[in-house]
Amino acid sequence: MPNTIALVDDDRNILTSVSIALEAEGFVVRCYGDGAEALRALTAQPVDLAVLDIKMPRMDGMELLTQLRKASAMPVIFLTSKDDEVDELLGLRMGADDYIRKPFSQRLLIERIRALLRRGEVARGRAGGAEQEPMVQRGDLVLDPARHLCTWRGLPVELTVTEFLILKSLAIRTGHVKSRDQLMDAAYGEHIYVDDRTIDSHIKRLRKKFKVVDSEFAQIETLYGVGYRYREH
Repeated sequence: MPNTIALVDDDRNILTSVSIALEAEGFVVRCYGDGAEALRALTAQPVDLAVLDIKMPRMDGMELLTQLRKASAMPVIFLTSKDDEVDELLGLRMGADDYIRKPFSQRLLIERIRALLRRGEVARGRAGGAEQEPMVQRGDLVLDPARHLCTWRGLPVELTVTEFLILKSLAIRTGHVKSRDQLMDAAYGEHIYVDDRTIDSHIKRLRKKFKVVDSEFAQIETLYGVGYRYREH
């Protein structure tokens, strides 16, 4: 079955040109001109991945992401203007998986979409028909890659694909420091570049989610200038 992609942008030229490019790559594409329309449709019929413009009338991409994250961990890529660094970081903290600045290469967007979808398959243990990954348990933390489930002290923690893969990379080798570059490779693959602040934003988002279920959570440690590690105890 082909993957279904939602494009949400108030620029009709972008919707038309990007949808043609994605359909040429074998994707099924659903286009929406504003966030409110997209929210109604995606709530009723979810897709495999959504590409959201940040600045839209009626409901912008930030609000749309907030509403979608209440019920879905679908991968989300933000489209931002070149001067929207604050919006980019805020979007990542809210649970977006990636962002691309306008004007953008359609080839780059397609590569990012494919990378996110592959990561989703890996997180669910389905990539290439490979055997399902075993569960990872480190004290109170349990990660089930086959079902993309995370629990802390028996309570569920809803993670995006990116967050799940970063946490798994840290938890598999507790006590070992992972550089930002190593975490980028674990979450994005070796051929996709994101800057250091993207990883930092995902780490902040992870900590925030765990502190919702346990205010004392402090397992993910920062080693300034080096990277991050998951505490052994």
